[in-house]
Amino acid sequence: MSEILVHVVRGEQVESRHHGDVVVVDRHGKIRQSLGDPHRFTYWRSAAKPFQVLPLVEAGGVEHFCLTPAEIAIMASSHSGEPQHIELVQGILNKIGCTVSDLQCGVTVPINSKTARELLRLGKTATSLHNPCSGKHTAMLALAQLKGYPIEGYLKPGHPVQQMMLATVAEVCAVNPAEIVLGIDGCGVPVFGLPISRMALAYARLAIPEEGFGDVRGRAARIILEAIRNEPFFVAGTGRLETVLMEVTRGRLVAKAGAEGVFNVALLSEGLGICVKIDDGNNRAVDPVVVKLLKQLDFLSERELSALENYFQPQLTNNRGERIGYLEAVFD
Repeated sequence: MSEILVHVVRGEQVESRHHGDVVVVDRHGKIRQSLGDPHRFTYWRSAAKPFQVLPLVEAGGVEHFCLTPAEIAIMASSHSGEPQHIELVQGILNKIGCTVSDLQCGVTVPINSKTARELLRLGKTATSLHNPCSGKHTAMLALAQLKGYPIEGYLKPGHPVQQMMLATVAEVCAVNPAEIVLGIDGCGVPVFGLPISRMALAYARLAIPEEGFGDVRGRAARIILEAIRNEPFFVAGTGRLETVLMEVTRGRLVAKAGAEGVFNVALLSEGLGICVKIDDGNNRAVDPVVVKLLKQLDFLSERELSALENYFQPQLTNNRGERIGYLEAVFD
């Protein structure tokens, strides 16, 4: 059963509470720490993206398309739609011989509010490039091009690209593909339902990929891991927790968020994987939970914790910009 993880405090009164589940595992799947239900079943959402890039890397896509670390990172991203993100995704499309019209992720307003306002000011409209999942979709198109599959319908569950990704997700999570419940994500592609302990296991294995996955897959996973930890801006964007965590810790961890309150972390030197799931899906509760958990695990230095203060106890402000409360992780 889920536990209360976060209090939302207005003035001196607890106004709301967020329940959730947390699990920390090693690469053998042993649970090292948990709160609530460590086997909570939910959809992995965008936190699966680093592993969805694996088939492309394993098939030789990095060499074939001369992909840079930044390009690999944005393929595993939920980017904020900032100009640097858009330019990078467009560059990958050029490399693989595709166009923006080939992207089937749909059009969304950029996550980054400054970028969204600038588009409005200039009288421009967003495109599918601004969709936070455009990097992942570009990776799917690249895999289809590399393998000679049709790009039409690449997002359908029965397409060979999606079948390869389902098989890979099952393998990294050490489950049978038949055990994974498929749904459809906001960007139109399949998402994977499985226990959060299996999600955490995949990140624990990613932390030291040669040991977690063996030599062959480990080499491909290492390429993705190094791209993410060295290009954190392209995994999310300005002010986003994944990017800030990797910048502040100087790549001692990798982190990836998913929608509906899912968040994964791999602690590299410790070889541990973390999965957080907020019960009501409200992402505002994720930041204090993740930072407090890292503090509890003695992972963060005083310098790092100080730099993450605004994520450890996010402040609530009113329409006048006045501080009127805060969010606080309350688990022990």
